[in-house]
Amino acid sequence: MPRFAANLSMMYTEHDFLDRFAAAAKDGFQAVEYLFPYDHPAAEIRKRLDDNGLTQALFNAPPGDWGAGERGIAALPGRETEFRTEFAKALEYAAVLGNDRVHVMAGIVPADADHARCRSIYLENLAYASASAASHGITVLIEPINTRDMPGYFLNRQDEGQTICRQVGAANLKVQFDCYHCQIVEGDIAKKLERDFAGIGHIQIAGVPERHEPDIGELNYPYLFDVIDRLGYTGWIGCEYRPRGGTSEGLGWIKPWLKR
Repeated sequence: MPRFAANLSMMYTEHDFLDRFAAAAKDGFQAVEYLFPYDHPAAEIRKRLDDNGLTQALFNAPPGDWGAGERGIAALPGRETEFRTEFAKALEYAAVLGNDRVHVMAGIVPADADHARCRSIYLENLAYASASAASHGITVLIEPINTRDMPGYFLNRQDEGQTICRQVGAANLKVQFDCYHCQIVEGDIAKKLERDFAGIGHIQIAGVPERHEPDIGELNYPYLFDVIDRLGYTGWIGCEYRPRGGTSEGLGWIKPWLKR
């Protein structure tokens, strides 16, 4: 049976961030994820998790200057020292929060960049991150992201992500399979889940094309949930969508799955 984690960066935004944990637990979620925890002390977030009986499923390593439009630095030449320092911060937070997944964002690369050089740096940084995370029991994730929402992002396709993981060769480096991004870029989601299942470390969902609840749009999620179950996936499925209205009011889609 699918296990769902509320993404607190997109869901429950009608509440202050630290109040979203209680709201998610009240609606029946047992786990949460979000983009970044770094605006709050790790101990304070851990308290919210413990107070509400929640598991921390995932968060992202620091992405560079998010406010200036950066979306990761792992594939950006010249930022290697910064990447290592910031990834260490992610491991410090994970040690307190208890999650065993950290997503590393590749970054937006200019059209005229030397892509071979960017790829080389990306592989080096991922090898370093995976080695650093291994002693903590943490899996490093990379995520193909669609070019409509994030033009210029370095990694866009599932097969590219799987190839990079194989080239790095670390057992704790896997692909974060976001059904929303995959559908926009390439489609054929069920077959790609089947093809790449051994290399998938986390799954996320949202309706396509508007990124609302997964019961709206062109994807048949009940079918995909059955596929995911059949494949034997036991991890969390992150609900990384923007509710059309109030978050709680839009959760009718999940109730049949919580009852199974």
